[in-house]
Amino acid sequence: MSALGFIGLGVMGQPMALNLCKAGQRLNVFARNPAQSAPLREAGAAVLDSPVAVAKASAILFVNVSDDAALEAVLFGPDGAANGLAASAIVVDMGTTSPTYTRHLASRLGERGIELIDAPVSGGEAGAIAGTLSIMAGGTEAAFQRVLPLFQAIGGNIVHVGASGAGQIAKACNQIVVSAALLGVAEALTFAARQGVDAGKVRQALLGGSAYSKILEIHGQRMLERNFKPGFKARLHQKDLGIVLAEAQQAGMALPATALAAQLMNALVGSGGGEQDSAALVEMLEQLNRITP
Repeated sequence: MSALGFIGLGVMGQPMALNLCKAGQRLNVFARNPAQSAPLREAGAAVLDSPVAVAKASAILFVNVSDDAALEAVLFGPDGAANGLAASAIVVDMGTTSPTYTRHLASRLGERGIELIDAPVSGGEAGAIAGTLSIMAGGTEAAFQRVLPLFQAIGGNIVHVGASGAGQIAKACNQIVVSAALLGVAEALTFAARQGVDAGKVRQALLGGSAYSKILEIHGQRMLERNFKPGFKARLHQKDLGIVLAEAQQAGMALPATALAAQLMNALVGSGGGEQDSAALVEMLEQLNRITP
């Protein structure tokens, strides 16, 4: 059994790392905030003092940080992990980063004999805790097969999508669908409220028909309850939509529904809602339509 490293123990990373420990894996971890690593220490993981220390002790390194800049800092900044990884090591990027950066990173690591698997996830904090995440992987088949048994400890739906960057493309597609659905649910519930109809009963009716979706089921209920405790923070959703639109611009593509959702997400973050769940998007529609919830 190869020693594993895990860097980035936030809302998603911590439960994923804990599930790897529960599966019997020997884990070396690092987090900037010591409180985030405490549950891993209790679970038997070795808590080390830098990314490079984790890398030196690990044949496979999982990283779950928020964006391109954070991943660059973890790997190539002071005490960066790339300086401690041996040739034949694998870096598994569990965060959502841009496909363009991912392909560039795979090339840079490849020059050192290190492989990259980009493996963004969907399923939120609940899926991370339950170990049922959807994992979208990009990279070589050989590297994917080495990591697959580890993915099975943290995910339920695991798909090798293609070469480096393909996992991030799949995650971008996920965010396109989620954003359009989120906006649709918010519009439907806001429309019902303006018409004087019980939005909760409308949601209940829609759940039994063709409009059913996980977004309607979970986020629709969040909107009704005004429960915006983050399962997925709006500022991270905003970042992901920025990635989608930047890639679309490079490809000369029009994604009008995604662009509209991104503008409303920008408004939500700009109004101070960046730490709320992205279901708080409904508040932007209510403000536009002068509706008091």
